[in-house]
Amino acid sequence: MSTLSDLVAEHTNLPGAAVDHLQLVVAEWQLLSDLSFADFLLWVPVDAERFVCVAQARPTTAPTAHPDDVVSSFIERAEHPQLRRAAAERRICREEDPRWYLGVPVRREAIPVTFRGDVIAVLSRETNLAVPRVPSGLEIAYLGIAGDLCQMVADGAFPTPEPSPDVHTSPRVGDGLIRLDTAGAVVFASPNALSAYHRMGHAADLVGTRLAPLTRSLIADPFDATEIAQRILLALDGKPSMRAEAESRRGAAVLFRALPLRPGGKAAGALVLCRDVTEVRRRDRALMSKDATIREIHHRVKNNLQTVAALLRLQSRRTSSPEAKEALAESVRRVAAIALVHETLSTSVDERVDLDALVDKVIPVVGDVAVAETHVKVRKTGQFGVVQAEVATPLVMVLTELVQNAVEHAYPTGRSGEVVVSADRSARWLDVVVSDDGRGLPRGFSLERANGLGLQIVRTLVESELRGSLSLRTHEPHGTEAVLRVPLSHRR
Repeated sequence: MSTLSDLVAEHTNLPGAAVDHLQLVVAEWQLLSDLSFADFLLWVPVDAERFVCVAQARPTTAPTAHPDDVVSSFIERAEHPQLRRAAAERRICREEDPRWYLGVPVRREAIPVTFRGDVIAVLSRETNLAVPRVPSGLEIAYLGIAGDLCQMVADGAFPTPEPSPDVHTSPRVGDGLIRLDTAGAVVFASPNALSAYHRMGHAADLVGTRLAPLTRSLIADPFDATEIAQRILLALDGKPSMRAEAESRRGAAVLFRALPLRPGGKAAGALVLCRDVTEVRRRDRALMSKDATIREIHHRVKNNLQTVAALLRLQSRRTSSPEAKEALAESVRRVAAIALVHETLSTSVDERVDLDALVDKVIPVVGDVAVAETHVKVRKTGQFGVVQAEVATPLVMVLTELVQNAVEHAYPTGRSGEVVVSADRSARWLDVVVSDDGRGLPRGFSLERANGLGLQIVRTLVESELRGSLSLRTHEPHGTEAVLRVPLSHRR
């Protein structure tokens, strides 16, 4: 589906700054939709007779008037004359009689979107009238605030680009809403807003209370208390603010956001949204503690594996059998590769591993245990990217075995060469090729019948842990290449 920017670019000649303003309107309009109990459609003029819908919002506080998707559809001037009138007269135009849409009575209003003195689009506020509503204090307060904000859209005073509204993590209408008069006293507080202040330690009603000094008295940290109070006062002076979070003396965490209400350029108080996030922060702290514990476990596992590797080296020095020394050296290499994965995970915050950094560490480990008489270089090309921990350990094991196998068996004693580890990553697959320029595969070689421990380990890990595929083939003009494909999506 086309985005707002795509549709505007395709059908209009609006400059980039105007499109950015429309993006700001869309970022904020869930607030308008919830306060209005209505759908919002954003229309931009295509020519003198037609408009195209470039965005759509549905309320979370009422039934939608448009269950179908309206974006990218066109409307003629005769079908919605208020759109053209609102743009021409630069004012909100209301429709007196409801219209029927898909069997539902809908009341429509057109709100011009003004930017730098010009009307660049029109908002259509469309209310589903099929469900009868009994006017309440909450509904009257919501609609009053919505009317002020819609007038500010028509004035070009809302939304403002600075400071960034950060609406995706800000409190919403249903979280808690407070309206202030021009003196900063509360004239309406929703039940959820009242509950949030009760959680902070204020037992009485909020109506009639000056909100800024009250909020300052409830917040534990003096700096945060001053900051929140200052933002409320700045909203009364006409300056919007980003969301801010503070913790009360009782330990309740609350998010705040203050918006000025200045319809027609006249001060009408402020809107304060608040949300009790105490339980969310408690869970965040629990997750942080859990993550720290997991990282500590990875650190201890890494230390234990390094101890095992050291013990194997000691045993190797006391062994006279060349076969036993070689077997112990291979065991040291395998244990060291696993230890490197756990070392990386001990510093990760999300159980994900940067494979490129890890492979760069593993390759020297392989070289350290290579046959002394073999002068082989190992290098990496391409990008492995970041993978989950469950993929990292078996994948690094497979890579070390394949590289070690190439270093040890592809070249006769004294011959130099190069082993190349190539990675190619897509959205679904990680393709790795380990190629050498050595003597190639022996005649009649079969991966399935190979009895070497290294290839048996590789085959088992690829099939059971990585759920991937592996093949060995001749590398032209001479040599061998191991081709590994690992799925990155739909992992269990």
